[in-house]
Amino acid sequence: MLIKHSVIIPIKDEEQNIPILAAEVETVMEKLNAPWELIYIDDGSKDNSLNVLKKLKETMPQLRVLSFAQNYGQSSAFDAGFKLASGELIITLDGDLQNDPSDIPKLLEALNDHDMACGWRQSRKDTFFKRVISKPSNVVRSRLCKDQMHDTGCSLKVFRKSSLSKIKGFHGMHRFFPALFRVEGMTIVEVKVSHRARTQGKSKYHLFNRSIGPFLDMIAVYWMRKRRLCYKIKEDL
Repeated sequence: MLIKHSVIIPIKDEEQNIPILAAEVETVMEKLNAPWELIYIDDGSKDNSLNVLKKLKETMPQLRVLSFAQNYGQSSAFDAGFKLASGELIITLDGDLQNDPSDIPKLLEALNDHDMACGWRQSRKDTFFKRVISKPSNVVRSRLCKDQMHDTGCSLKVFRKSSLSKIKGFHGMHRFFPALFRVEGMTIVEVKVSHRARTQGKSKYHLFNRSIGPFLDMIAVYWMRKRRLCYKIKEDL
């Protein structure tokens, strides 16, 4: 059976949220009436997340679980999920319940003939620290990377798997998918989605991974955009 949709969720220490999110995803995906799979990437969890996933797999045939030997980061988790996925369309979202799976059909519909559909979080329910960091970061990112996006930090996205093969992997790439897609000449559509407050578990974000690290990654993406090969053939005799 050919898989149509692959849902990829990277997690680290989200044992309480796993069963809730998996059930929400299942409810949404079953309504699409197409073969699908759910891939959880356990990025070096130190709580009971892996055991929760193993237990869930006993009753959920669509579930695949990939467990890292240690914490490698979200970009590595997404990359591993992309390579493991069998679906024609790849759906990503965070494992902390802040992305709402009920928005998935909107992104799939908007994708149309684009290469990627990106969620644009409305009425964000983040902490004050996240909101303060995000506003200036979005302005700088938009000017340097020319991605023309309002919100690249939303993990709720839909990709064509064929398009992902053109993207070069590196640490921090998950923050710059729109810019990387535009560098490769691919098209993107942005879709307004809801955003929920975290109610269980702890945020993994701190000053370094919300400011200094992403800034260095942004400089790398800027360099890639400025140094990409771009030429047109006038004649081929």
